[in-house]
Amino acid sequence: MLGNFCYSNPTRLHFGEDSMSSLKAELANYGKTVMLVYGGGSIKKNGIYDKVIEILTSCGKTIVEDAGVMPNPTVEKLYEGCKIARENNVDLILSVGGGSCCDYSKAVSVSAYCHEDPWEKYYIKFEDVSEDTKIIPVGCVLTMVGTGSEMNGGSVITNHESKLKVGHVFGDNVFPKFAILNPKFTYTLPKYQMVAGIFDIMSHIMEQYFSGSDDNTSDYIAEGLMRSLIHSSLVAVDNPEDYEARSNIMWTATWALNTLIAMGKSTDWMVHMIGHAIGVYTNATHGMTLSAVSLAYYRLICKYGIEKFKKFAVNVWNVDPENKSAEQIAEEGLCRMEEWMKEIGLVMNITELGVTEDMLDGIVESTEIKNGGYKTLTADEILKVLKDSMN
Repeated sequence: MLGNFCYSNPTRLHFGEDSMSSLKAELANYGKTVMLVYGGGSIKKNGIYDKVIEILTSCGKTIVEDAGVMPNPTVEKLYEGCKIARENNVDLILSVGGGSCCDYSKAVSVSAYCHEDPWEKYYIKFEDVSEDTKIIPVGCVLTMVGTGSEMNGGSVITNHESKLKVGHVFGDNVFPKFAILNPKFTYTLPKYQMVAGIFDIMSHIMEQYFSGSDDNTSDYIAEGLMRSLIHSSLVAVDNPEDYEARSNIMWTATWALNTLIAMGKSTDWMVHMIGHAIGVYTNATHGMTLSAVSLAYYRLICKYGIEKFKKFAVNVWNVDPENKSAEQIAEEGLCRMEEWMKEIGLVMNITELGVTEDMLDGIVESTEIKNGGYKTLTADEILKVLKDSMN
């Protein structure tokens, strides 16, 4: 392990099929008014909404609803949520949904009482929360897995006018205070959304794994998480109500991005930056924007981090290295990943997401360039990744 770091994670997790029973105890720690955040209404169809309302009512809470959070939360929706939170003097934001709801809730929590334009302050200037800014605490009831947003400070917001989709990673004071993780709540998710979430998890791990060259404990943890995810994904695609598989996927999603495996790492995040740019142009499902560009990106940078790609092939995909060059081993690993991606039903090209040739220059311009991976990309190299991902 190289470098120095401080690790802290303040989120309390309640995991398992009986985890909702812990919500009452958590609610006792907060004031009377709860802002209930959710998406398009699927929680009303599957019964989760009624369960949450029953618990909130039994605890004597005043419920203020903020519905309609979209898969890629917009800056306009953020401003709307801030107004609701301020006008109702909200004591707790309770996010019931997937990563988008949780991301949005954290954005509202720091923006409702922000004295400046929160988009400009947090997503353009990337400033920290001011010491005098009131932060509304957030709790999560998770119904979809992938982002790990239930146990981190990340919040991604989309600005269609500016053609930008930007993530801000806030500090410990913005992490959800608690999260309820019941794997059974994910059973009714359509397959497309389930596998998109699975690849989001995989991508989170790879973004952190493919960086650095030291012997790093975080990499060993990452390899174990990837192996578990690959196995459980195949089981879940065959049987979406396999509790063991869905629980393992849910737990892996949390540990993939709760900051643990980033310790001692520089981390990459270029796949996410390209995916975000595609998302702002197409509004495509986030996990699918990642799957559509990952192979082209990793084949481009492979030679710059060849030793790690060899490890990935051997330790994650069980490639036999005997009598093969480093390049052959690495490519075989990527080929096995490609086979797995196709098997579980991921989108494999950006054309399927609605990207057209005339969008490419704009997507390149909207892509934030990171320098934590094995290669700092040029605009021309981002364009190559996009073109190689068209078919």
